[in-house]
Amino acid sequence: MKKYLTADSLFYILLIIIFLIVLPLGNILGFVSNNTISLWGRYFCFAIAALGIDLIWGYTGVLSMCQAFFFCLGGYSIAMHMLLSATGKGVYSAAIPDFMVWNQVETLPFFWEPFHSFGLSLLLALALPALFAFLFGFFVFRSRIKGVYFAIITQALALAVWFIFLRNETMLGGTNGLTDFKSLLGFELSSPRTKLGLYLLAFFTLCGTYLFCRWLVNSKFGKVLVGILDSESRLSFTAYNVVNYKVAVFVIAAILAAIGGVLYAPQTGIITPGRMDVKASVEMVMWVALGGRGRLKGAIIGALLVNYLYSVCTSLFPESWLYILGILFILTVLFFEKGFWGLIEMLEAKLTEWSPVKGSESLKANV
Repeated sequence: MKKYLTADSLFYILLIIIFLIVLPLGNILGFVSNNTISLWGRYFCFAIAALGIDLIWGYTGVLSMCQAFFFCLGGYSIAMHMLLSATGKGVYSAAIPDFMVWNQVETLPFFWEPFHSFGLSLLLALALPALFAFLFGFFVFRSRIKGVYFAIITQALALAVWFIFLRNETMLGGTNGLTDFKSLLGFELSSPRTKLGLYLLAFFTLCGTYLFCRWLVNSKFGKVLVGILDSESRLSFTAYNVVNYKVAVFVIAAILAAIGGVLYAPQTGIITPGRMDVKASVEMVMWVALGGRGRLKGAIIGALLVNYLYSVCTSLFPESWLYILGILFILTVLFFEKGFWGLIEMLEAKLTEWSPVKGSESLKANV
């Protein structure tokens, strides 16, 4: 008998029912608050970044600890555009953002000029992380830096750029970051319809990036990535250039993180260096580890579930969140190496094994 409902199909059904029907319809009818819609919209942004981490870590075995930096490059780019769109509407009615007036800056820095255009801002939001990842990845992978050394050097990179963005001299808002966004493409960000539109945009972008990643891991490119994970040294003796593949997947992961950042800034209303520090990158890796490394659905589930738990636990037990996260991580490593999605796969296999269909087939076989 054909099996109609698998864990995969249940995942897709629940995703569509909950996030495409229940929450948006509830928001329109007034049962779901605008804050809840924005909150889940932000979780979708994190899930997009988690897909990139799963590609480079779960499928390739390269542990990158600087994905939050790429996430923020995307966020800062679109945030700069939104601030420039609101010039003249701030407290000082100046032609430059308010935080520059506070810092006694009189003219707009030259590197802000391209961000007057939305199209150019969007292009730079994706191109800057991609270019940075390409240059950094090319020289690092070419130097045969891998394993824990790559994790350490990317962690050092995250710490270095965090210090740079903290400084007021960078003209990026310093510790306070960029905030006070008014509108995007003429849509008021405070409007409930805009919030719902951004939520749906983030959801469909997550679906699109998931389908792209699924196609990628099932392609020849994905097979080579798994080959690098299994035995990089053995693969290097074949005709495949391992360095090129690692650089390519590093760039793709950076672009995915930047896409998440672009959608995150207008929904949150603020982007700060705190979102790109080492802790933020470590948290992103933990989403994938808890959800299920090497499983794209696991990365999505991990990002959504952990961030939802974060919101709940920080409201109920604000001092205990890190302990809860640590316990979850330890339990996953000790007992559920394949994460939440691996646990679901295991339960599905058990149910299939003990299903009445198989039981009756076994009985017939015995007869």
